[in-house]
Amino acid sequence: MSIIPIIDLSDSRGDAAVGEAIGRTCRETGFFLITGHGADQGVVDTGWRATRAFFDRPVEEKLTAVMPYPGYPYGYSPVKGETLAASLGEVKPADLKETFSFGPSAFQRLDHKPADDAEAFVFSANPWPIGGDDFRLAVMAYWREMSQLAGRIMRFFALALDLPPDHFARFIDHEASALRLLNYPDVVEEPLPGQLRAGEHSDYGSLTILCQEDSPGGLEVKGLDGAWHPVPAVPGSFVINIGDLMQRWTNDQWKSTLHRVVVPPKGLSRSARRQSIAFFHQPNWDAEIACIPTCLAPGESAKYPPVGSGEYLASKFRSTVVKA
Repeated sequence: MSIIPIIDLSDSRGDAAVGEAIGRTCRETGFFLITGHGADQGVVDTGWRATRAFFDRPVEEKLTAVMPYPGYPYGYSPVKGETLAASLGEVKPADLKETFSFGPSAFQRLDHKPADDAEAFVFSANPWPIGGDDFRLAVMAYWREMSQLAGRIMRFFALALDLPPDHFARFIDHEASALRLLNYPDVVEEPLPGQLRAGEHSDYGSLTILCQEDSPGGLEVKGLDGAWHPVPAVPGSFVINIGDLMQRWTNDQWKSTLHRVVVPPKGLSRSARRQSIAFFHQPNWDAEIACIPTCLAPGESAKYPPVGSGEYLASKFRSTVVKA
């Protein structure tokens, strides 16, 4: 039996019941699946197909959108271009995945001037591959759909924390969210010791919305028992997990849980390709993330000092870069 619950956002018992269910799992594992989410399936399917088509392109075409330099947040990163375990300070082999990412500058006016280094990083320009606008338009539409869904989930988060439903609205009204397309290609060489498709890590922001396919060598989450548990792929659902900033916001009451993507077991399944799309919901770049009052017992102190959303994101992302 999976430790990852399925929560129906359209539960007939109402929003309070949904918020209670979300709060319970966020205190335990910080991972759950959602159904009844209302996302436009046509937009999701088009984004998924565009992602598959992009990763199927010749590497020379994908490299036309390569990240300009190590540590840049957006663009194409080839296989072994990142080590997610490094975000935890661990020394591990590079991940067996390739990615394409873009961020909020795709939706910003061109005359906006960054106020500081954190904003400049978060709003870096987005490289796009050659070959027309179909790919760009499809994945941008997917970003918008996930942004709306994330806003809805944040309202449920507020209810779960005994806050007004719109409590988080002022923190996400010019969100710094990014979309990451991920392809885990066939494993044709024996991995190095400790090498994974995506190393053990936690996410950095408020929440993540993941669309995944069912394939060997999938997503696993570390449970309260210390063991790794697979996250099921349920058609029509999304995987939701909270990130580090939400854990800080809740004074560790909610868990930004470690997770990873494993290499398929030896045998015929070793060659199984895997694709996923992750929407990393990030509060406004200049939002101050400080302990929520309802997460403090009388006389209790906050475990973390306030931190800037953009500042935290930039520092965590740059730590994962593979050094030449």
